[in-house]
Amino acid sequence: MPTYHSAAAQEIGRRIRSTRQELGISLEDLGELAEVNWTTIGKIERGVSSPTVETLVRIASALEIDAGSLVTGVTSELYGSSAHRLTAREFIRARTTAGRGRRTGS
Repeated sequence: MPTYHSAAAQEIGRRIRSTRQELGISLEDLGELAEVNWTTIGKIERGVSSPTVETLVRIASALEIDAGSLVTGVTSELYGSSAHRLTAREFIRARTTAGRGRRTGS
């Protein structure tokens, strides 16, 4: 049995499945409407696969929802540990500070 991709993928998949079931349509029907293979959608719904942006937009359009609603609140932490824990602002600040240290040490 396949393991899930990430907590983020599980949450996105849960949102897709919930909306699809509320509309009362099958995986096959959603696949046809979204022009995405229904087995791919099944993997996404189970959190086994993380969708591309294109796939996410196609599915959301077929479900008549905003694609943003599928990712609202999903953060990088839900994708697991990362070697980089800095925001862009923190990275630039650290690089600028390090650059000043090199100049004053010369």
